[in-house]
Amino acid sequence: MNRLPSLPPTVPGWWRVMGTFWPCLCPQWPLLMISGIALLADVGLRVLEPWPLKIIFDEVLIPARSGDPHGLSGLATLDPVMLLTAAAISVVAMAGLRAITAYWSTVSLAIVGSRVMTQVRNRLYQHLQRLSLRYHSQARSGDLIVRVSSDASRLQEILLTAALPLLVSLLTLAGMVVVMAWIDLKLTLLSLVTFPLFWLVATRLSNRIRWVSLQQRQQEGAVAATAAESLAAIKLVQALSLEKAFAHVFAQQNHQSLEKSVETKRLAVHLERTVDVIIALGTALVLWYGARLVIQDALSPGDVLVFLTYLKNAFKPVQNFAKYTGRLAKAAASGERILNVLEQQPEVCDRPQARPAPIFRGAVQLENLHFAYEPHQAVLQGITLSAQPGQQIAVVGPSGSGKSTLMSLMMRLYDPTAGRVLIDGHDIRDYTLDSLRPQISVVLQDSLLFAATLRENIAYGVAGASNTEIEAAARLANAHGFITALPQGYDTVVGERGATLSGGQRQRIAIARAALRQTPILLLDEPTTGLDNANEQAVAEALRQLSQNRTTFLITHDLHLATPADQILYLEQGQVLEQGTHAELMGRHGAYATLYRMQSALRDEVAPIA
Repeated sequence: MNRLPSLPPTVPGWWRVMGTFWPCLCPQWPLLMISGIALLADVGLRVLEPWPLKIIFDEVLIPARSGDPHGLSGLATLDPVMLLTAAAISVVAMAGLRAITAYWSTVSLAIVGSRVMTQVRNRLYQHLQRLSLRYHSQARSGDLIVRVSSDASRLQEILLTAALPLLVSLLTLAGMVVVMAWIDLKLTLLSLVTFPLFWLVATRLSNRIRWVSLQQRQQEGAVAATAAESLAAIKLVQALSLEKAFAHVFAQQNHQSLEKSVETKRLAVHLERTVDVIIALGTALVLWYGARLVIQDALSPGDVLVFLTYLKNAFKPVQNFAKYTGRLAKAAASGERILNVLEQQPEVCDRPQARPAPIFRGAVQLENLHFAYEPHQAVLQGITLSAQPGQQIAVVGPSGSGKSTLMSLMMRLYDPTAGRVLIDGHDIRDYTLDSLRPQISVVLQDSLLFAATLRENIAYGVAGASNTEIEAAARLANAHGFITALPQGYDTVVGERGATLSGGQRQRIAIARAALRQTPILLLDEPTTGLDNANEQAVAEALRQLSQNRTTFLITHDLHLATPADQILYLEQGQVLEQGTHAELMGRHGAYATLYRMQSALRDEVAPIA
């Protein structure tokens, strides 16, 4: 047999998973106590279950051999029919009581499992939202969705469908071994001789099942990621006729997931059938030796019957372990994937001494800013700027010069590798994120809308916004007209990512959202790119109204939008190549002036055609 692949140290057992989420279990102690009491009662009834059969055999069916060495000989004086009736009634009574105890233990654990799973999912989702953009840029969104939904659900299997049956079986095993040893110690030791063999087989196969289950979950994450990426970009996929290419990749990943699933099932069935053979071997040994003791009058037939019943139940943990190993392995693999996310530390987080930010006036300073996504690959180098409240700053330059990165540093989506961003004279890292970001509004090039009503999309981030305030923000953004022309007006539900609206309409909704926030600082990242002339003019007019009395930073390739700015930064390769007003930069006849004249010439050529 080939040597087993060693499990990587990152793969936790399900005990570690349970230990990690133990704080979620602690508040559920009342239900856990109910379940524990019902569980112990169930175990006691399992131990008592075969004794009515012993009474029937030793005191009713074979009274001649009723010399009971275990304290039941006094029953010989009772009427056999009465004994038979009492034994039959006790069988039914114990079955009924077991049903009640099993119901309460299972229901209580089910409630606890659902509550814990909900808390784990909430914790995971909230942690993902706090993780830095660097992490999200490297992770695949489809795989993260699988971790939040499917992997979190699998954790419930640890508590309910696997851990609970194993716990019941182990407690029952302990009680039965004690009673078996009381009946006959030698026979008990003989019955347990097969347990080391089982342990050797189970440990070896369960490790392989765990390893393959982890690979299967990773493969399922890849399948989900491919599906999410292709569906999110379905317009581009269809436009470029990439359906077959993506379908081929998806089919390959799906087939690999299927192979791992089949291998997991094959190993689990192999373990179950091996255990069945070991159980048969143990039962045969006990039956052979127990029958000899009965022949020698060392045991009664009822004792052997009790012993065999106990032995059968004693092997239940063995069978359950084999049965639930696959589930436990999958849950452990899912738990590892969740723990891997939770162990990721956000790069941008509140400092220990961070304090809530006051209401900003809007003065912004950039002091010798440096930033690099990767070591030795600088994106920004020595950016310095001072903007007074209400000023407009335009940031222009070729693609890849670091303009959007500069905006990200101001929102503290990243922290600079050197230098500082100050608002009203204070480093923004001294403020809590929850008090900093709500005071900065953003309008991006591709504004994201959610699958909700237009009213809800405008009001996102502003709790308790009234309909009057929402409508006023829409009017400022030149969006009220097209909104009221829709069938349901402000209650119109837009498609996912705003796909049912045009680019200009989406931008105006984003501007209305920014207007409703009424923040002292406004960041505009290519807000008119890709719009036709009519939409561009409507958006530009809305932006002019929005930026009044706010410190505004505008990133744009269209230098004509930058001309009214109080300051213009021309970036190139992460450095400020030129800085000043439009008139000052035109007078220098540098890179800005050259690019501005080129754009003006292109506008003059296109204007007659339009």
